[in-house]
Amino acid sequence: MDAHPLMAIGALDGRYRSKLDALAPLVSEFGLLRYRVAVECGWFAHLAGTPQIAELPALSMSQAAAVAAIADEFSLADAQRIKAIETTTNHDVKAVEYFVKERLGQIDGLLPHIEFVHFACTSEDINNLAYGLMLKEAGQAIAEQMATVIEQIDGLAQATAKLAMLSRTHGQAASPTTLGKELANFAHRLARQLGQFRSVELLGKMNGAVGNYNAHLVAYPEIDWPALSSEFIDGLGLNINPYTTQIEPHDYMAELFHALARFNQVLLDFDRDIWSYISIEYFSQVSVEGETGSSTMPHKVNPIDFENSEGNLGVANALLEHMASKLQVSRWQRDLSDSTVLRNIGSALGHCSVAYQATLQGMRRLQINAEVIAADLDSSWEVLAEAVQTVMRKHGVREPYERLKRATRGKRLDKTLFLEMLEALELPADARRVLMRLTPGDYIGIADRLAQNLTTGLTKSPDD
Repeated sequence: MDAHPLMAIGALDGRYRSKLDALAPLVSEFGLLRYRVAVECGWFAHLAGTPQIAELPALSMSQAAAVAAIADEFSLADAQRIKAIETTTNHDVKAVEYFVKERLGQIDGLLPHIEFVHFACTSEDINNLAYGLMLKEAGQAIAEQMATVIEQIDGLAQATAKLAMLSRTHGQAASPTTLGKELANFAHRLARQLGQFRSVELLGKMNGAVGNYNAHLVAYPEIDWPALSSEFIDGLGLNINPYTTQIEPHDYMAELFHALARFNQVLLDFDRDIWSYISIEYFSQVSVEGETGSSTMPHKVNPIDFENSEGNLGVANALLEHMASKLQVSRWQRDLSDSTVLRNIGSALGHCSVAYQATLQGMRRLQINAEVIAADLDSSWEVLAEAVQTVMRKHGVREPYERLKRATRGKRLDKTLFLEMLEALELPADARRVLMRLTPGDYIGIADRLAQNLTTGLTKSPDD
């Protein structure tokens, strides 16, 4: 009964668990154990290929394949075995070490060499690389979702590039734009943050108890340990951090989490804008058969997907921002306060994933109400006052801003009143004719071109 989602304490393992099937194997306790096993096995195999370590012969092809399979074929039963060992060790990384030794000892010819498992390592050598691998794989999965959100916004921006609409600065009618241009703003901002997220260099260390290769050098002084460690870390797809204490200082994690939090904040801004456009009926939402909008008001179709996204983005950012600030700080050469914080990486990324899925679901339900948008524009001819006073300035008319302010401030103009206002102005005939042909729907500057010229190449992975 305790394992049932209805008994889960957290929403991610309960209400939202079905949305996180792809992410869970990467950021769960199972995922962390799998990455730790991969690091332990990888380090053992790497040392076995080192000529100066005569006591650990190079692995045969069959041995190398069997060692790699321990991590590659890591199962739930394997993870449970590690947890069983941990009940005795009361140390999570030591339990992984014993598990790997246990499995290596079953490979023909390796039993005499199992003490090279965890050789010269402190627990943090294994942990920091395991979390690096977690962030590498989970970060790629999250980045793909981020890119999908951008692509959907970009697609809607292209489709509505020419759809003129009223701007609302300070919530008031303002110079027209196009729906596509406003969406393009978000797509561009999000793509920039995704680019920064993807550009963060993932770091790792494999340098012993306080970062100086102390034990390594005593055992094998002839080995270039920084070079050997760098080769190993590079092979994991990470980059070596040559200057650490007992722990890799997590600065890169702070960079990664801050970039993700900025992406989330831009998306939250998008969610709120779309929510607001729904509230003034620029968008309507496709109703779903059988779905209830309100428990008491049958007519309602609430923008729940955008609200769900907003809430999950807030929770994600609270975690990301705390981790980014906390993880950079460790007393002297090491304290353990980072350990429990790191275990919340999955929670932060999980809430991000749920939020991105909610935004995408909300976008799939949107319908554009072009008639409402056009009617709003047509009832707001006063927004053309900006154009009129600018042309007046061009032709040397005195106090153009002040005169237009008296004529339009706090007032709603229709076409008739706008044309009457133009007739009363001292403007050259050709300038007046240009302004008389102007409508709110035409007064969009280059908004349509900006939307159509949008490029979101940053959504592409560097490996694409």
